[in-house]
Amino acid sequence: MSETDLPVPSVPNARDAVRALRPSQIREVANAGFGVADVLPFWFGESDRVTPAFIRDAASAALAAGATFYTHNLGIAPLRAALASYVSELHGATSSDHIAVTSAGVNALMLAAQLVVGAGDRVVAVTPLWPNLVEIPKILGAHVETVALGYGERGWQLDLEQLLTALTPDTKMLLINSPNNPTGWVMSREEQRAVLAHCRRYGIWIVADEVYERLYYADAEPGADSTHSRTAPSFLDLATRDERVICVNSFSKAWLMTGWRLGWIVAPASLMDDLGKLVEYNTSCAPAFVQQAGIAAVQQGERFAQELVLDLKASRDHLVRALSTVPGVDVKAPPGAMYVFFSMPGASSSLELCKAMVREVGLGVAPGSAFGPQGEGFVRWCYACDTARLDAGVERLKRFLAQYGTH
Repeated sequence: MSETDLPVPSVPNARDAVRALRPSQIREVANAGFGVADVLPFWFGESDRVTPAFIRDAASAALAAGATFYTHNLGIAPLRAALASYVSELHGATSSDHIAVTSAGVNALMLAAQLVVGAGDRVVAVTPLWPNLVEIPKILGAHVETVALGYGERGWQLDLEQLLTALTPDTKMLLINSPNNPTGWVMSREEQRAVLAHCRRYGIWIVADEVYERLYYADAEPGADSTHSRTAPSFLDLATRDERVICVNSFSKAWLMTGWRLGWIVAPASLMDDLGKLVEYNTSCAPAFVQQAGIAAVQQGERFAQELVLDLKASRDHLVRALSTVPGVDVKAPPGAMYVFFSMPGASSSLELCKAMVREVGLGVAPGSAFGPQGEGFVRWCYACDTARLDAGVERLKRFLAQYGTH
């Protein structure tokens, strides 16, 4: 057989489940901003402030001391102990046997999914939702169904009966993100109690993404020192540590450590050996010097976290007031997270609208469609910055609407 008779090889592609994943529309809008002068970026979920000095100093000291080697798959013992104390203070007795350190919160979500779901499993997620949570189970071949929050005079609300109906006996896992990205919705203690009882009845795993738990404003007032005001309602407040509940958290939000890529999991002790294997086959371990910075965050960072919440609440209130003066904008103050998720003229095609705002007035916000079909009609604005920057953004929004209408 000559070379001309050989079959033409097919185009090399990733497997179908990966090719079917949604690309990030937030990144698509941000990419549209490259090359545009003086863009005000409110599209990503992070503060414009750097990580506090006491955390950076701890990492520098650890590097200087030579903390550059592999560590235990589940994290160094001092960090696991510090996290156990931190979780115990907020949510009740928790031991290091229930703690695993991960290379970021999103890595923790992937590990949690890998622990309990596989090809063909049914997963339910409450949306609108950060797309990573919806897409991760799909990478594993699971089927994801969604239950949408509703929007009305009280902002974003859960139809509890609709969710319970969706949690059928053949459901393997429920994904809940509260406080929620993008809406800022917070699941109430009563809703959590009902969902937990239902999932216990049918043996459904709950994976709770609680990375925004400290960014909770219901009781955020100067001088407040009760546990209730320090954290949003958590499934850890209700569940025992050895039932089908996995809570995922991150150092990114409460201590402004987005670029450090450090998170943790609270899970049944019976999962830890298998979780260690998964960590080994994913990342092996989080960097030792970053874990030392994590110890500083949880042991020294409480005052910082509480002050950050007060600052964010002030920024939230400032932005909501400013947006409320813009004709056609419908905005409600959310009880948690660091975003307002609001409707405005033209948001029925939110991706194109957001690209146009970047192009025409240098305003960068995230399209609601990035968070699933249920988010279409809205845009997300991260308010983790100073109020002068927020005011400049609102002025650009007004200019865009005056010049281009619904575009």
